[in-house]
Amino acid sequence: MSQFNQQYQSQLQLAWEHFIQHDNRFDYSFIRPVIFESWMRSRLYDVNPYEKQTGILTGKQLEQLLDHNKQLIRIVRPYMERLFSIVEGSGYFLLLSDNQGYVLDIIGDIEMIEQAKASLLVVGANRSEKNAGTNAIGTCISIEAPIQIWNREHYITSHREYSCSSGPIFDDQGDLLGCLNITGKYSEVHTHTLGMVLSAVDGITKELKIRKAYDEIKIMSAQRNSILESVTSGLILLNESDQIIQMNGNATRMLHQNGKNAIGKNINQIISLDEPNQITNFYELPSSFSSKETNVYFLGLDSAPVKFRISVTFVGEDRIHDRGTVIRLEESQYIHKLVNKVGGFKASYTFDSIIGTSGATKKLVSNCQRAARSSSNVLILGESGTGKELAAQSIHNGSSYASGPFVAINCAALPKGLIESELFGYEKGAFTGASKEGNPGKFELADNGTIFLDEIGDMPLEVQASLLRVLQSKEVVRIGAKHPKKINVRIIAATNKNLMESVESKTFRQDLYYRLNVLAIQMPPLRTRGNDIIELAEYFIQNLNFQRKSSISLDTKTYPILKAYQWPGNIRELENAMERAINITDTNAILPEHLPANIYSIQSEGNSNQDRISNTSNRHNDIRTNTIPPESLDFYKAGYQLIVNSLERTDGNVQKAAELLGISRRTIYRKMDKYGIDYQAYRK
Repeated sequence: MSQFNQQYQSQLQLAWEHFIQHDNRFDYSFIRPVIFESWMRSRLYDVNPYEKQTGILTGKQLEQLLDHNKQLIRIVRPYMERLFSIVEGSGYFLLLSDNQGYVLDIIGDIEMIEQAKASLLVVGANRSEKNAGTNAIGTCISIEAPIQIWNREHYITSHREYSCSSGPIFDDQGDLLGCLNITGKYSEVHTHTLGMVLSAVDGITKELKIRKAYDEIKIMSAQRNSILESVTSGLILLNESDQIIQMNGNATRMLHQNGKNAIGKNINQIISLDEPNQITNFYELPSSFSSKETNVYFLGLDSAPVKFRISVTFVGEDRIHDRGTVIRLEESQYIHKLVNKVGGFKASYTFDSIIGTSGATKKLVSNCQRAARSSSNVLILGESGTGKELAAQSIHNGSSYASGPFVAINCAALPKGLIESELFGYEKGAFTGASKEGNPGKFELADNGTIFLDEIGDMPLEVQASLLRVLQSKEVVRIGAKHPKKINVRIIAATNKNLMESVESKTFRQDLYYRLNVLAIQMPPLRTRGNDIIELAEYFIQNLNFQRKSSISLDTKTYPILKAYQWPGNIRELENAMERAINITDTNAILPEHLPANIYSIQSEGNSNQDRISNTSNRHNDIRTNTIPPESLDFYKAGYQLIVNSLERTDGNVQKAAELLGISRRTIYRKMDKYGIDYQAYRK
């Protein structure tokens, strides 16, 4: 540039002298506008034109500054080294600054760097216009544009021996990161020096964009890997040649592969599918498919095939899937767990669900708890309606199989021709009408859980033989399958039949009976459970009250009738009786007449006892002292009086009377029955 000559420098010196004297009458129009505007800012910042001054960071502040800009320094340093290799020995040095003007890095001739230190040009020095007036670094940052400043264009006199060229560095969003500067003796610097700086800055800016894009790709790749690893399926990504480019951990486990060694292999060198039209090239399949169950063979491994559900999708739109193929593998076990969860194969009852305090009930709970601690087969015997499935679910939930499914199947309810397929499943095309995809049996669905075979005494003999094989081998073979499948299933069977008689009559296999009858549990009939009948009746009433938002209670007059009845239908019959009674009562109490006719008829057998209960005109005389030992008579009278007093104070409200005595409602009903007290006589 022709203006950078001695005449221009002389004019600058004269203009500068007038400017620092605030002479506004002088003609400054010959000065480059960018320089004059910078002089104006420098004067506004009160920069002393005769003194070297700058803010220099040291210690912790400098350490934090360099750490914050470490990526910028790491990227720019190679460009500074290459640029210096061109001008080395010519009296130059290069500086990198951040967007605040702080020097981050210096490289150059040793002599020049030592001279720069005298002008406070060191790492950590601040070269903004506020500190150093008009200079290439500070002005470049201020105007965010490249600039070259010659000796007397500098605002501070000590900088005039240099000529400097600076170019701004921007990130991919256009935000200023800093600037690159090359400084030399003013007599040695040429206009092409700025071009060298700008070429380096252009390369730096492009590399920053590439690094940013690369970092984003790395983040996306890490996110993709996290997503792949979080999926319960096995995922395999193939290129257009069916070579594996990525697979998640589940896929490597399912295919017995080492993840790193599998990359680059053709998928058809690892597995083959048991399909009529053997797939040899996934990429060239005419269409994608989803969740097809098939046997997968492992090439090179001497092992049985494994049944997976396989899905194939293409990456791309329609047939333009030039980005590859995605294979998803799902284990049958996972599918079965999902089916169990959705299908409700779950046990709801626990030992706390077994209502009753009688000796028979306590013994039942103890036997069930003992069975729960074992993994042996259990055979539950008892009349219909005694709660055999409740006991089975309680055993399951108290056992080591509790986290698995509980699959119940009623052997008597299935058509004979379907029992085997329901229990053991079938392969696709195993028989006419079979599902095209095949179907898992109940034993497969119960894997790692419990299968409850109710009414096992009604199982056909031919199916008993298959069941015996499952018990012995711990394997199931689907109808039409070539290979067995290992299962881990706890078997609980139940029946209301006498299996020994069935064995003798040749309708039940003796060897199966002994396999099942490892732990036998006898369900007590309701008629032998004493006061459990009342507890169960009140339990059912409470549940019905909750559902209906009612407050119906069981009148004590019904107690002896319920206890006297033989309950051939057991607990199921009692529950139905309570539901019927709640539906037909017009009051808040269930009286004897609300019971079914076959139960209510028992009243005639106990009229004398009922008369004793309902007669409260002389309650003290109702105490059956002739049945109480003399030494217990005082205690009996005291208990009677406590109940009476509490009912009198609560106007016959049984719940409040029980709370007053600190006992349960169930307990106070038992005591009123014992003492022959009718709470209704105390209501006002």
